[in-house]
Amino acid sequence: MSRMVAIHQHPCLRLQLVFAYAAILLSSEAIAQPADEWSRARQNLVELIAEGVKNPRVLDAARTTERHLFVPEEHRAKAYFDMSLPIGGGVTISPPYVVAFMTEQLDPHPTDRVLEIGTGSGYQAAMLSPLVADVYTIEIVEHLGNKAAKRLQRLGYDNVHVRVGDGFKGWPEHAPFDKIIVTCSPEKIPHPLVDQLKEGGKMLIPLGKRYQQSLCLITKREGRLEQQVLEPTFFVPMTGRAETLRNVKQDDGIPVLANGSFELLSEEQTPANWYYLRQAEIVSESEGVHPRKYLKLSNATPGRAAQVLQATGLDGRRYRELELSVAVQPIDVAIPEADSFSGIYVRFYDQQRREVGSGKFGPWTGSAPWAEYATRFRVPPEARILMISAGLYGATGELGIDDIRIDASATIAKGPFD
Repeated sequence: MSRMVAIHQHPCLRLQLVFAYAAILLSSEAIAQPADEWSRARQNLVELIAEGVKNPRVLDAARTTERHLFVPEEHRAKAYFDMSLPIGGGVTISPPYVVAFMTEQLDPHPTDRVLEIGTGSGYQAAMLSPLVADVYTIEIVEHLGNKAAKRLQRLGYDNVHVRVGDGFKGWPEHAPFDKIIVTCSPEKIPHPLVDQLKEGGKMLIPLGKRYQQSLCLITKREGRLEQQVLEPTFFVPMTGRAETLRNVKQDDGIPVLANGSFELLSEEQTPANWYYLRQAEIVSESEGVHPRKYLKLSNATPGRAAQVLQATGLDGRRYRELELSVAVQPIDVAIPEADSFSGIYVRFYDQQRREVGSGKFGPWTGSAPWAEYATRFRVPPEARILMISAGLYGATGELGIDDIRIDASATIAKGPFD
């Protein structure tokens, strides 16, 4: 039940590491590459992770946990790219940085007994295994839970205990737990998990609406829950009864982009409703003919990324075309390599969280005054989720972004689509 997570706030050396924006050719040689090549790939990934995650024990776990063994064979060549990958049943294995970040926030101790809600592939449990005494993990999708249990046992993770069932009911016979980590997004904290959390224990959980969530760190003190919001996040919505019982209903098929003008700010003065900000800040200009508040994306290192991202529902059975408009101001924007880009990406995902199409709008390069642009994308009929990200992907310079708008219609489009 480990749902797809968009990439966290971390550096990126190449565009492919952001969302596999460039195509990856899978081959038998890539799938069956030698162990030393897998090891080098992990080391390169850990160097990226280490720019945001500092706990040496967590970094060691990331360095030694063989993620490619938790990834389906057809995606194995992408195992050490920092991206989510589908594992079946509408479930994905989360990006390595997200797993490492959440593990660090949980503050694992060697004596901890940890409950994980959402086993998925078993990768998060494997990361926790060398850091704690025992991991109890629950997966609601039966075939995934059974496969993860066999995989973890085969790989020698003897302190990981897997159960198939409703994770939000917890595992009362092994409670209380020192730590609880939830890798799917409920609307509210399930009461059984509160009851099963030890006094003084910590719970890491993404909470909120289907497409607007916050990663929260919960501490239980004298029976009360102290909540610390770490940052906005995106975990693909859950499936099943917990999703059906949400109090706040949303029609996932109608795309709604929130705060496209970047006028609304969070307490941290970052743009509300947007997540996974990297090298991004809100700028207010009071001078000139048209004063504005806008998002400025800046990057001085070729190959790194500056970006924001947002997701929303989009039913491709209902809408055949997506119109996107935006105001842009590039300043000294350069594209140093063929896989660099400066602009907006759209990506479409189906009900099983598989990518079914993508497109891009741009690039904007050089220096130019503010101008408005618009384009259209064909919506794949299989689409159920839309992701929009704007930024400098390997490109350098500054890119001002404002007033992003989307409008869906049933007209068949002839715009850019790949």
